[in-house]
Amino acid sequence: MECSNFMWDFIKTELEDVVGVDNVDTGIADLITHGSDGYWLSIQMTSRGHVPAKPDIIVRPGSVEEVSRVLVIANYYKIPVIPFGGASGSQGGITPVKGGISLDMKRMNKVVEIDEQSRTITVEAGINFQQLEWIANEQGYSLMHYPSSITCSTVGGFLAHNGIGVLSTKYGKIDDQCIWVEVVIPNGTILQSSPVPKHSSGPYLKDIFLGSEGTYGVITRATFKLFTIPQARLFRAFLFKDLTSAIAAGRDMLAEFKPSILRVYDEAETKSIIKKIIGVEKSGFFMNMAVDGMEKVANFEMERVMEICCGTYSAEDLGEEFGGKWWKHRVTFFYPGNTFKYPQMYGTMDSVGTYKNIERIYWAMKNAIESNFPYAHFIAHFSHWYEWGAIIYDRFIIDKAPEDPMEAMRLHNQIWRTGVRAAIANGGVINDHHGVGLKLGSLMKEQYGSSMIIYEGLKKLFDPNGIMNPYKMGV
Repeated sequence: MECSNFMWDFIKTELEDVVGVDNVDTGIADLITHGSDGYWLSIQMTSRGHVPAKPDIIVRPGSVEEVSRVLVIANYYKIPVIPFGGASGSQGGITPVKGGISLDMKRMNKVVEIDEQSRTITVEAGINFQQLEWIANEQGYSLMHYPSSITCSTVGGFLAHNGIGVLSTKYGKIDDQCIWVEVVIPNGTILQSSPVPKHSSGPYLKDIFLGSEGTYGVITRATFKLFTIPQARLFRAFLFKDLTSAIAAGRDMLAEFKPSILRVYDEAETKSIIKKIIGVEKSGFFMNMAVDGMEKVANFEMERVMEICCGTYSAEDLGEEFGGKWWKHRVTFFYPGNTFKYPQMYGTMDSVGTYKNIERIYWAMKNAIESNFPYAHFIAHFSHWYEWGAIIYDRFIIDKAPEDPMEAMRLHNQIWRTGVRAAIANGGVINDHHGVGLKLGSLMKEQYGSSMIIYEGLKKLFDPNGIMNPYKMGV
């Protein structure tokens, strides 16, 4: 709906009636910040001094009931609604391409319940995840979800994009760690998933909304597992001569036990980022790993790690120092001075595949990027592992983006489509844990083909007026 100034003023008073005058905002500075996340095209615009796409109004609800009433108003007037958390995403997931309401969830930041008997914690979706982890730590627990963006992201944001942390190989992705969700759909109905995540009482409602990026509704509360803080966490680093051996070593570990950290860096990233931050001077394929839990069990698992890596696959043991140093600097990689920044053009094309396909996906993406864009650098690591496969966290970097903004957008989108199509063609998927957003929505039909009718059908069911985060996820 295109609203006149009169209509926006009128609607603003309705929204103020729900959340209070102080929680409805139309200030230009806040509108601009609520239109930008880590999406490179948004960064390009703000770096050039341009105003990116911005919402028309910001609304900050304080309860699930207020979220419900706001959505009813928006649905009646057919105003777009974009759920907003910490704005740490990289796929343009919060880009308000049609204006509308930026629904800032950060007032909903309470811990609802700590259930020590069930080892769970229930929280509102706007809570900062690092603060949530600290609260759990005070009780002797951890959520074991440690992504690089933990300090600047919310629970709702991680659930909306089905995020992942560095301890995922043992403790799971956030969909494994989350056991219950509450969601509000555009007609104001408050939905709740079943009280437990494993049952035979129909398909899991929780899984419909995790990873849906706010296109079906707004996640308002969630329950997570709590883990006891491990007695011991042992680190080790190795250097492999080739990628095939490093992947095989990881696969063999997962067949017997689950390391909490397992990361393999390709030769290019070992030479650049690992050398710079960790201090490894040698060439090869760097593996950093850790096991944790009861001290006796962790020691036994580490013995088996040594046998697999050094015995079976002839890796060079780099000892405990480099592994521990990686853990200490796990977020430093993404801080200013170590990460990429404009005028560089860059992106992370994380995909995931089976062990049969994952190395082929790596070489296909690398060759596609480097052959079509010879001025682009390609680096990658394999950072989250399963019994059946692993993810590839690959990045392209161009030292200087084109001066013309349209030319830069065209090049950016060409690189992304080239790399992601190479992944899909070789058994990978569009994305593993950063999401689809605006950036990759056009590729959803290429991945799913006729199966796309499921996502389109869910969109029509939950959001027939199409107000929820339009033009994201390809729906």
